[in-house]
Amino acid sequence: MAKLLGASTWEAELYEHLTSHEAAEAEMLAEYREVATASSSKAFRYLSDLIIEDEIRHHRIFRDLAAALKNDVEIDPEEPAIPNIGDWGHDAATVLRLTETLLGHERDDAKELRRLVSHLKGLKQESLWQLLVKLMEMDTAKHIEILKFIKRDARKSLE
Repeated sequence: MAKLLGASTWEAELYEHLTSHEAAEAEMLAEYREVATASSSKAFRYLSDLIIEDEIRHHRIFRDLAAALKNDVEIDPEEPAIPNIGDWGHDAATVLRLTETLLGHERDDAKELRRLVSHLKGLKQESLWQLLVKLMEMDTAKHIEILKFIKRDARKSLE
């Protein structure tokens, strides 16, 4: 496991946690890929593939977090893997305007998905549709949370 040069104890421990978790994510991803092919169930493979997509993203985020910490600690002149907060450039007003637009779209999408759930109530035991719409609702909630974060931070940079 790589060490951080000049790291505090806290930074070294965090780096160890991030890199070990990244390794655990890689193992879990391999296991999901293995079990997805071990079953003849098309439904199981479909749902496993959805989880695999999330695990790939989680693996990348842990790798990016570790790289960003390394970049900060070792004062690397390279751009960090994860940009610093508030790096909206001189365009915070545009970021805020675009975020408001996207937030409106995501909130409309959330309403549409709630309506769709009510139409699918009768299919609960017959298909994966209701589960998939619920997962999309969760993704939409995540998107809204991201956009609210951007809005709060971009607004602060305008003050």
